Amino acid sequence: MKKQILLVLITLVSMILVSCSQSDKKMDMKKTSITAEHILGNSDYPAISFGGYRDISRDIQPTVEELKEDVKILFALGFKILRTYNVYYDETSNLLKAITEVKKEDPSFEMYLMMGIWIDCKNAFTDEPDRIRDIESEKNEGEVSRAVALANQYPDIVKIMAVGNEAMVHWQWNYYVEPGIILKWVNHLQDLKKNGKLPKDIWVTSSDNFASWGGGGKEYHKADLNKLINAVDYISMHTYPMHDTHYNPDFWGVRYNEVKLTDSQKIDSAMKRSLNYAISQYNSVKKYVDSIAVNKPIHIGESGWSSFSNELYGDEGSKAVDEYKSGIFYKQITDWANKAGVSVFYFEAFDEKWKDAANPGGSENHFGLIDLNAQAKYMIWDKVDSGVLNGLTRGGKPITKTYDGDLEALLKIVKVPPTNKEIQANKKKN
Repeated sequence: MKKQILLVLITLVSMILVSCSQSDKKMDMKKTSITAEHILGNSDYPAISFGGYRDISRDIQPTVEELKEDVKILFALGFKILRTYNVYYDETSNLLKAITEVKKEDPSFEMYLMMGIWIDCKNAFTDEPDRIRDIESEKNEGEVSRAVALANQYPDIVKIMAVGNEAMVHWQWNYYVEPGIILKWVNHLQDLKKNGKLPKDIWVTSSDNFASWGGGGKEYHKADLNKLINAVDYISMHTYPMHDTHYNPDFWGVRYNEVKLTDSQKIDSAMKRSLNYAISQYNSVKKYVDSIAVNKPIHIGESGWSSFSNELYGDEGSKAVDEYKSGIFYKQITDWANKAGVSVFYFEAFDEKWKDAANPGGSENHFGLIDLNAQAKYMIWDKVDSGVLNGLTRGGKPITKTYDGDLEALLKIVKVPPTNKEIQANKKKN
C-alpha cells in the first residue's frame, strides 16, 4: 500500500514538473513571438533610453551583475523596452547576457531591446581638419556586423535595430553623415531580413533629431532622406524642449500676461508650452512624411529633461532645470504618449557622469530618473512609496528618494523661468 501511495505521489510531482516546464516554454515562445509592431506605441510596454555606466570613463564597462541590478530596477518601475547606442563597447553584449540571466531566474521578467548601431563620418572625432560627410568611417562596417551577430544570438530580446544616433543632424559636428550613408546600412539590414539572415520581424530604423527627419529646415529635405523614410520600418525622432529654453526660447519664460500669477502657476504654464513645443516637433515630422506620401509609424526615440546644470540651463541661464520641472515634463510627455499611442524612449534611466567628465555639473550628466547615489528623483518618488523597489539595490545601496522625499525642500531650490523681457535681454547679450 505504501509503495502504491509513493508511486502516486511521484507521478503527481512529475506531472506538476512537466506542466510547469511546458508553461515556461509557452511563456518563452510567447515572448519570442512578440515583435516591435506589438510593443511600439503600446502603453503596456513603456520604453526608456539606457546607459549603465557608473564611472567617469567608458573604459570601465558595467559588469553583467551590475546590469542585472539595473534591469531589475527598470522592470520594477514598469519599463519593458530599453534603447542602447552602440555595440562597440561591451555594454550591450553584457546587457543582453544580464537580461537572459534574469529571465532564467524569473519567468515573469520581460525586457526587449532597441539596439543602437553607432555610425560616424570619415575623420570623425579626430584632429583631421575636415570631416568628410559623404564618406563613412571604416569602423562602421564592423559595428554593423557586431550588431547583426547579437541580433541573431538574442532574437527573443532584440526587437529593433537603430542605425545611427543623431548621425544626420548638422549640429553633431564631430561625426554627422549624409543620409545616404544611413540609407546604405538600413537597406543592408532590410536585405538580411529578406534573405533570412536576420529575424524577419525585427524593425529597422535610425534615431535622429526631428529636423533630420524633415521637420526642420529645407537643408535636410534631400532625395536620400526621402528614400530613407521609405526604407525604415518606422521613424525614431528626438525632441528636447529643455535644450531650446536656451537655443530657441520663444515658448519659454513668463509671458507678459502671466507676471501676476503665483510662482507655481508660472512654472506650470511654461512647462505646458514645453510639452506643446515637443508635440509640434513631432507633428512637423509627420507633416513632412505625409508630404512625400509615405505612411510610417513615428515614435520618439529620445526626449528628456535634465535635473541640474551649472551652465546654459541652470540658475545663471534659462532657469529650466531642476528635479521639479523634470518631474513635470516626465509626467506630461508620458501621459501624452499613452493617449496618442506613441512610444517615448525617455532619456534616460540613470545618471551617467562620463558624458561631461570635465564638468560634473554639466546637464548631460543629470538626465537620469535615478542618480549615482541610488536615489530616485522627484518624478518617481511615488514608485518608491509604492514599494515596487523594495529589496532592490544599485551598487549595494537600496533605492531611496532625493531630498528625503521632502517636496518643500526641493521647491526651495526651484527657480521661476525668466520673463520675456529678461529673455530678450539675454539674447542681446549673446
